[in-house]
Amino acid sequence: MEKTKTLVAFFSASGTTAKLAERLAAAIGADLHEIKPETPYTSADLDWTNRKSRSSVEMGDKAFRPAIANGVAHMEQYGRGFLAFPIWWYTAPTILYTFLEQYDFSGVTLIPLATSGGSGMGSTGKDLAKICPDAVWKDGRVFSANADESSLRDWTEQYR
Repeated sequence: MEKTKTLVAFFSASGTTAKLAERLAAAIGADLHEIKPETPYTSADLDWTNRKSRSSVEMGDKAFRPAIANGVAHMEQYGRGFLAFPIWWYTAPTILYTFLEQYDFSGVTLIPLATSGGSGMGSTGKDLAKICPDAVWKDGRVFSANADESSLRDWTEQYR
């Protein structure tokens, strides 16, 4: 099967990144896939000021892999993938690592994009590339959760 399709896979604990991913998929005519945690995150889980909260514990252990409740059917049809997620502790949430380890992304172009409360991408691209070294990684960027379809489409043109 030829890898001709584009996938926008996203993780969104609070719904903010979901809106961005939905606009991106609509703007470029891509398939959309939500990376759903087996156990959804609660507000208490996301309290980054509590060192014992679920997200703090997960992000404190880079080997941690939260379970995912769903998968992508026919991943082999995708030649390009945008990975949308919130920045947690200056990088991607560990559930992104779980997702990337589930599939063979050899030769697939992967582009991260993120939402953030104030930090940039930091080492996110390098961190993700370690998980799938055979993918073709492109530089990602942080977007406002309110980025419009036109600006998202314009940004993706460099990855055609």
